[in-house]
Amino acid sequence: MRFLLISGVAFTIFNEVTAQLSPKKYLTLPLGEVQPLGWLSNQLDVQTDGMAGHLHDFYNYVKNSDWIGGNSAYSSLEEAGSYWFNGMVPHGVLTSDSEIQAQTYQFLDYVLTHQEAAGWLGPEAGNNRTRYLWGRYPFFFGAIQMVEYNASLTDRVVAAMHKFVPLANEMIRKGEGLEIWTNTRWEDFDLLLDTMLQLKWSGVPWEEVFTAENFPHGPVENLENPTGYVLSWHGVNMAEGMKALPATYRFTHNQSDLNLASSGWDLLFQYHGRPSGIYGADEYLAGMEATRGTELCAVVETMFSGSYLYQMIGDTKFLDRVERITYNALPGTLTGDMWARQYDQQQNQIASKSMTPDPFAVNSGYSNVFGLEPYYPCCTVNHPQGYPKFITNSFLTTADQSSLVQAYLGPLKTSTTLSGNNAVTVSIDTLYPFGDTLSYTVTASKAFTFFVRIPSWVAGGTILMNGGSTKSVSPSNGLLAISIPSGSTKFVLNLPAEITTESRLHGAVALHRGPLHYALDITFNKTIIKANTVEPRAADYELDATSTWAYAIDPSTAKYVYAPPAGGVLPSPIFDEKLPPGSITVSACSIKWGLAGDTFVAVPPTKPKCIGGVETIVLNPYGSTKLRISEFPVFSS
Repeated sequence: MRFLLISGVAFTIFNEVTAQLSPKKYLTLPLGEVQPLGWLSNQLDVQTDGMAGHLHDFYNYVKNSDWIGGNSAYSSLEEAGSYWFNGMVPHGVLTSDSEIQAQTYQFLDYVLTHQEAAGWLGPEAGNNRTRYLWGRYPFFFGAIQMVEYNASLTDRVVAAMHKFVPLANEMIRKGEGLEIWTNTRWEDFDLLLDTMLQLKWSGVPWEEVFTAENFPHGPVENLENPTGYVLSWHGVNMAEGMKALPATYRFTHNQSDLNLASSGWDLLFQYHGRPSGIYGADEYLAGMEATRGTELCAVVETMFSGSYLYQMIGDTKFLDRVERITYNALPGTLTGDMWARQYDQQQNQIASKSMTPDPFAVNSGYSNVFGLEPYYPCCTVNHPQGYPKFITNSFLTTADQSSLVQAYLGPLKTSTTLSGNNAVTVSIDTLYPFGDTLSYTVTASKAFTFFVRIPSWVAGGTILMNGGSTKSVSPSNGLLAISIPSGSTKFVLNLPAEITTESRLHGAVALHRGPLHYALDITFNKTIIKANTVEPRAADYELDATSTWAYAIDPSTAKYVYAPPAGGVLPSPIFDEKLPPGSITVSACSIKWGLAGDTFVAVPPTKPKCIGGVETIVLNPYGSTKLRISEFPVFSS
């Protein structure tokens, strides 16, 4: 994020430090300059019509939040209101929803109006409650986004932050406002203001956490953290902490900070990664077993951190990972209508109900239930940032702002002005990731270079410029450089992919094609186990399997099957069961595969024996499955 360069107004705190900041490789565009199109726009409409868009109407932690004068909070960390604000600011802008925009403005207005003379912002203003810094960080993310979109708010927001930052710095020097959660999440405030060196020295030393000798190679519940910072192995803290070293690099200028951030990312997914793109962390890092969970907050925070890592380091591995998370892990832990979410999702998930016993080390057996706030409320208010921030980070500029960079692929549009007053508009018509073709229309007042990311999974990609001859794509460092002249340009990218097999524990495999991971979609009966008295759509459900799931597969027989949607329009909600148009067929046989608990499956058998004939089963995109097997034992047909 640019150092509070808001609508041309540079807000500078500590000029001497600011002047020495290392630049980012890529810069984000102000909120509102990137917009979703097609199915991605519809997905935000689904979120508006779902839980996220209605929290302000009925959910006590939002409707009656102590951030806006109410008396409701779930934690002394005071994150409920600021989490909601951080996600709904971009959501309201991207959907042009005047009601949500009014809600976020009222939130901002109340907080700024009630700021203490000394600078403190938030629910503790005007009372004697204990004050922690952490809850402010998401609030500032949201406030800066509002100023990016509405320049008339600049003076008021900048003045409020100008009062708060010296107070926060003084508190940190005195050891105030800090507790173990703030100590792990200091990078969010550092990322916002870039000059808070005190945060760096008062928080967790992430350069120790991400070293090869200190990083855990499996579940951590029975391990001693060699750094002494137990919460550095917490799943969401890890997701947020991945921004720490790149943020630190801006004022240390130590290349080792970026190197450790990159290698730490690799370690995380090497030892805890999931085929859905995310990593295992059912509260703390959980290794690679298919029944261990991943918290929804870790999903959306990893998406945001991965975007920032790319903007600082420039390695497209971060973008490939975030795109996979966005199109698999995020929808896979939400119902299609987005009225219910899990706390923990599983790769192999044969039931969604209160589990006794459960496979999680810390979280309760209720964690994999789909509902309003199963296990803990944080994911209810924090998950709405996922899709909006993915969209807003989809287009970037080079550091000199002369070129445009497309980081994430999908149906998108951007209208921005590059250096030299070069007005540029890009519009992309595509079903991606549910199709391989992306059709671009670009207009520019001057010539420029347009860089488009070509994902690592693309095999035989081509480009067709202005109806000319088809040429193979030749990306450099994951980016295809396209020379765009002034005027209007049209080109088509075709980015096919092969089916790939990922090796998992116990000799199991997972199947992918392009950014999508595929799983057996288990049919189920749905029973309401808890209803909300105010909003009946916000219910908790248990899902019980009604179809066979105990299969081994022969991955060598996998074939991709694609049926174009009628009229070229995807069904909605696209991540509902069996709605995406692409699938993988594979030879399979029924096997004996037992349970490890009443409602969760044992590890995949290493030498499965068929107990029935060979049949063909269909695997669907992981994000559309709510009960699933996605890590399969292997047999040879």
